[in-house]
Amino acid sequence: MASELGLARPFAKARQVRQAGRVVIGQALSPALSRPAARGQVGRYRAWALLAAFCAVAAPAALAQATAEVPVAAMATCTACHGPAGNSQTPSVPSIAAQPRTFLENQLVLIREGLRDVPAMKAVMGTLTDPEIVALARHFSAQTALPAPGKVLPDKARAGAELSRRALCGTCHLPGYVGQSQVPRLAGQLEDYLLATMKMYRDNPAPGRDTLMSAPLQGMKDADLDSLAHHLAHQGK
Repeated sequence: MASELGLARPFAKARQVRQAGRVVIGQALSPALSRPAARGQVGRYRAWALLAAFCAVAAPAALAQATAEVPVAAMATCTACHGPAGNSQTPSVPSIAAQPRTFLENQLVLIREGLRDVPAMKAVMGTLTDPEIVALARHFSAQTALPAPGKVLPDKARAGAELSRRALCGTCHLPGYVGQSQVPRLAGQLEDYLLATMKMYRDNPAPGRDTLMSAPLQGMKDADLDSLAHHLAHQGK
């Protein structure tokens, strides 16, 4: 099926890179690739890894039209952590309801291929096929995102809105922060999760994450990120 979706070659290559232990983005290189003479190979392997992620965005129409049933076991595992219909009730776990379908597909592929390290998801993701990933992404993208819990603090929300305006958050995430294509939805996301994630992007982006997020957050203090997270989480209230 993967070959029909146009994904077999880059994804297979990503698996070979991962399984051979040659390089995983952001992690230490093997002894062979640590030598100066061999470091030129790193770019090639990283390129294959990035191509694997890109193909989830630019795959042929067959990918979007895959008709696999949503895998029941995987669905149960998703909702156990991410909450009913993908609306998380756990501060450290993101809501996935109403996330853009392409964004969800990308993240699931990155996790399955070991390019983004999420230990809690490895077991279930390792067995999923491309059509099953498409089915899961389609399902959760169609769910309704519930408002984030808690009250809006007007002064804090206004400060966050100004920070968002200066950082141009609405340019990629759209004015209502609903996300698009491979850019995630921020509106209604849990405030604690947003704050922790933005701190990670600012201080130490993890492998498999979009490093473009690091630049706009540079120079922001923790209090700034706290206000920004509050504004984004309660958007639309």
